[in-house]
Amino acid sequence: MPNTLAEENRQLREDLLLLLEQARRNEEIMRRHQEFDLKFISAGSFRELIDSIFKTLKESSELDVVTLSLLDPGYDIRRILIDLNIKLSEFPNLLFLQEEEELSELHEHLQKTILGHYDQERHGVMFPEPIDLPASVAIVPLIRNGKLIGSLSLGSFHPSRFAPHMATDFLKHLASIVAICIENVINNERLKHIGLTDPLTGVNNRRYVERRLHEEIGRVSRQGYALSCLYIDIDHFKKINDTIGHQGGDEVLREVAERIKAELRLSDALGRYGGEEFLALLIDAEATDASIVAERIRASVADQTFVTTADENLAVTVSIGVATLIAPDRNAAIETVALELIAKGDRALYKAKHGGRNQVVCEN
Repeated sequence: MPNTLAEENRQLREDLLLLLEQARRNEEIMRRHQEFDLKFISAGSFRELIDSIFKTLKESSELDVVTLSLLDPGYDIRRILIDLNIKLSEFPNLLFLQEEEELSELHEHLQKTILGHYDQERHGVMFPEPIDLPASVAIVPLIRNGKLIGSLSLGSFHPSRFAPHMATDFLKHLASIVAICIENVINNERLKHIGLTDPLTGVNNRRYVERRLHEEIGRVSRQGYALSCLYIDIDHFKKINDTIGHQGGDEVLREVAERIKAELRLSDALGRYGGEEFLALLIDAEATDASIVAERIRASVADQTFVTTADENLAVTVSIGVATLIAPDRNAAIETVALELIAKGDRALYKAKHGGRNQVVCEN
């Protein structure tokens, strides 16, 4: 009997120690969860939030892989981020999808968290190469105002880390916080973008193009790639305004901007530089490549007539000056180099105008 009592006391002490340890671990988990919330909520920019998701969350939750997929059917988010000089290549675990159907069969079930072993057919879109493949996953939907905006995918190399029977309360809470924060920071980035956007055409404004040009010249000096500038002017724009009125002229400006933008890469930059003038910066583009792009822009404007809302058909052309920067003087001020490049493009544009318009001239 005494031995039995002693054994029971020993077992009780062990149970108590286990409960105390579990309580300590739960308290630590709760503390980490609170830190997550504060870290996410305090993120003032898209970059800060992404860093919190891919670094803080991964390390604190002892995860092996974390990816974030965002639905961006119109490239709106990507264009804003690129315009704000946020390089998407820095975030290989940030994925963009055109439509929910890209999630394959998952999109039918993504109103709830999916837990279980990793399956290439079902989960591969969330963990594309070269991302390390997990053994078990938690696919957590991100929903705002009843609408799916993406998913947060958590992966572990341990097959039993995420099992179908596990509780998902924390994951749901995490998803709601992340979804709100993503919406907030994207809206904040949109506000920044509005301050750098021409309200009439929707492309960047002069302030943005000049700032971006200074940044790219700095990179040209450090990395040695070519930077080309296209100085684009709508031919006889005053005559267009006189013929169809200023409202019609505004429509022409918007359409020209759209046609130019359609010929550029996401990494390039386009801005309205003056009344009927546009400036395009082609990143890592030699003079020959820039001339080809400029010719495509010229043809896209000239080869198809413009139809205004008043059903007026109008032939519009543009003249384009091309200037390229390859190895700037490292001792020269960036502002000086920028002014010289724009002046070079302006000289080429002048030659295109006085050479008959509707043409491309490259200034050597």
